[in-house]
Amino acid sequence: MTVIFILIGLSLIVAFIFLGIYIWSVKDGQYDDNYTPSVRMLFDDNIPLSEKDKEKEKKNNPNNKKSENN
Repeated sequence: MTVIFILIGLSLIVAFIFLGIYIWSVKDGQYDDNYTPSVRMLFDDNIPLSEKDKEKEKKNNPNNKKSENN
């Protein structure tokens, strides 16, 4: 029975250590991102294509045909 109390105590100590490290990293600015929001609109939102759409794109892309012949 005393082993359970020891394990609960140790787990609480470890949990508080991780909580303290997390709070310290947030206050230190670890999770601040000032760059990405300003350039987010420049990134493309690529939607993954299905296999059928990939095949259609290969057939319709004229650049792809040129590279296959060379």
